[in-house]
Amino acid sequence: MHIVDRHDYTSMPDPLRCTGRLESLELRLMRSMIFAIKEINNSTELLPGIKLGYEIHDSCTSALVAVHVAFQLSNGLDPEFNTGDNCSQSGLVMAIVGESGSSPSISVSRVTGPFNIPQVSHFATCACLSDKQQYPNFFRTVPSDNFQADALAKLVKYFGWTWIGAVRADTDYGNNGMARFLATAQKEGICVEYSESVLVTFSRSRIQRVADIIRRSTAKVVVLFAASQDVRVLFEELLREPSPPRQWVGTESWLPHTELMRFSFVTGAIGFVIEQAGSPELIEFLMDLSPSNVASSPILTEFWEDVFNCRLGKTGGESTGPAPGEIMCDGTQDMHNLQNAYTDFANLRSGNMVYKAVYAIAHALHKSLCQDTESTSHCDKYKRIEYKQVLTELKKVNFTQSGYDVSFDENGDPVPKYELMNWQTSDSGSLDAVTVGYYDGSLPVGQEVHIKKTLTFMDGLTELPKSVCNENCPPGTRKVLQKGKPICCYDCVPCAEGEISNTTDSPDCLLCLEQFWPNAKRDTCLPKPVEFLSFDEVLGIILAAFSVGGACLTIMTAVVFFQHRASPIVKANNSELSFLLLFSLTLCFLSSLTFIGAPSDWSCMLRHTAFGITFVLCMSCILGKTIVVLMAFKATLPGRNVMKWFGPLQQRITVMSFTFIQVLICTLWLVISPPTPTKNFNVYKTKIILECALGSAVGFWGVLGYIGLLAFFSLVLAVRARKLPDSFNEAKLITFSMLIFCAVWITFIPAYVSSPGKFTVAVEIFAILASSFGLIFCIYAPKCFIILFKPDKNTKKNLMNKK
Repeated sequence: MHIVDRHDYTSMPDPLRCTGRLESLELRLMRSMIFAIKEINNSTELLPGIKLGYEIHDSCTSALVAVHVAFQLSNGLDPEFNTGDNCSQSGLVMAIVGESGSSPSISVSRVTGPFNIPQVSHFATCACLSDKQQYPNFFRTVPSDNFQADALAKLVKYFGWTWIGAVRADTDYGNNGMARFLATAQKEGICVEYSESVLVTFSRSRIQRVADIIRRSTAKVVVLFAASQDVRVLFEELLREPSPPRQWVGTESWLPHTELMRFSFVTGAIGFVIEQAGSPELIEFLMDLSPSNVASSPILTEFWEDVFNCRLGKTGGESTGPAPGEIMCDGTQDMHNLQNAYTDFANLRSGNMVYKAVYAIAHALHKSLCQDTESTSHCDKYKRIEYKQVLTELKKVNFTQSGYDVSFDENGDPVPKYELMNWQTSDSGSLDAVTVGYYDGSLPVGQEVHIKKTLTFMDGLTELPKSVCNENCPPGTRKVLQKGKPICCYDCVPCAEGEISNTTDSPDCLLCLEQFWPNAKRDTCLPKPVEFLSFDEVLGIILAAFSVGGACLTIMTAVVFFQHRASPIVKANNSELSFLLLFSLTLCFLSSLTFIGAPSDWSCMLRHTAFGITFVLCMSCILGKTIVVLMAFKATLPGRNVMKWFGPLQQRITVMSFTFIQVLICTLWLVISPPTPTKNFNVYKTKIILECALGSAVGFWGVLGYIGLLAFFSLVLAVRARKLPDSFNEAKLITFSMLIFCAVWITFIPAYVSSPGKFTVAVEIFAILASSFGLIFCIYAPKCFIILFKPDKNTKKNLMNKK
């Protein structure tokens, strides 16, 4: 029912009156309370010997009427209810069951709270009522909206919906419940595109604006925190102009209401509702209505005449005829043929809460009035108790009734337990409310939601819809929030070079370890490939072939010289140093092979020392040959006998001395800080270079510097001897070979420093081979040509011919 409140401001307002049709659901709640009281009065265990009485008031869902009723209850029963000795505490209301709504419950509690009159609501879920400083006398058997809001947020998170719309009733229930939901949703990483309010009394334009927002939104999920009458007006507006499919998430205040299932676009709606219950005895009691027992109650008479659309023939014991247009009830009306909210026994959830509330009060009274022994309970119905005593005992109740646990926490709230309801299409094509799971707030965090059956989502599909502001960022990218938008709206930015992300919607990218590198998708770190100059690759094969070829060429030259060792041209060019030079060149060619292959401790030490020593031996031989040429010329001058100071023994000592110095440098290098194999991560980001670290840079450049110093002296002396008046002056060949040698090694330095990775080694091998080929071709090619193809010039006379 509703109230009529008219003011003309010229006279005292009329008393508040209820008008409209009787709410069938509220009537069923009232009858459920009466059933529980009768069951307790017939019990031999609970309050034996004591009969509970009751008084029922209609608040018309109005806070104003609720305040008026609360004052009446606080002042005591009206005299007409006082039956004298039949009641132990006549006129005192020991507890209040109700209200169904949060706003009327708040009003009642504010009035009765100062008197410590306990109030137990069966359906007021506003979280604000858990505040014991404001509502110290308030209890409820239905979970608080805080619990439901938290459960809804976890449900939305469970399905992965991070982009939602929020609609609430503009009441204490809707505003407080949605505020709690939004706070919890934010902690769960859920973002809200819009948050709007509706109310049954809003103008159509205001409801239409909310409907348009829902239609235009990109969020596919709408969380609706409102009462059934407020939901109805919104759905009726949405029905006028169909909107894109939406997944509705609801609360217990509208999901169980079958009258809303006529809106087919809400198929797949899901949410939590309070637990279902209903014993056969309760259903039988609710259906036990007939014209004879209905006529004794004005409320039941009004209900009977309204639902059957007829007029009972007797009222107050006198016959009355029907008014014009009315039909008399002829006794054929049967409750079993009635289908409305009162007979919807598939939805006895709120009735179960009333049942629990009555029993909770009865247990508190039992503790206040009765003494329990092992076998019996004795109750003193004449004992006078205070409200506060009942209030104290109510806080302690903890019992199980009809399989359901009843207790209150410090805020007067029960343990939050819900059923998960889903609107599914039946075989007949109509919508049915199906219980598909449950929520138990006493379970560990993350395990509260349990789903037992297949779900139906929007449009009747079983496929889980997606509702996100952006598509998920795939592995290999990271989330970057869009400026000025919620945290659920972001751009997917590829990970930076050297970083990966291996999870969806990763907020950050991880840097790969030094020896790893991301794959092309940048979602996995793979071991970097190892690179070194190998015998298996083309470049290594070519360089190795030239190295072996150069060594073979040198050996062939030595064979030619050995076969013609008695010829003048061999004798004239210091055959001993020539053979030693050929031996050193062979070693120079072969030393380049030590630079190919995976570096190891021995190969790193061998490659640099072998190269340094063999080249010094080579330069020492060339320097010796150059000195011999100069000394030979000076020995031809009268009065000079220089050659005796640079004979074969002195030549050997000179060569060995120069070589020993290099051996000493290499030994110090290896002892102090030798070359070692190392992994170079700096040249390439995507691969590892295996190379030989120089160890001591001073040692390395000392070896090269000493070779360069000998080459420089050889070049200077060769240049001085190049114009000596011999028909076959070897100094010219040495000069040209030294020019090539110096040119190669001068260009080697910048090329060596700037070449990356394995090409550094290739440049060094190339310098060794180029300088070695330059020496053998410049010094020995002309001589071999004369020996093999111009034997007529290989005579002493020809060699002694002066210009």
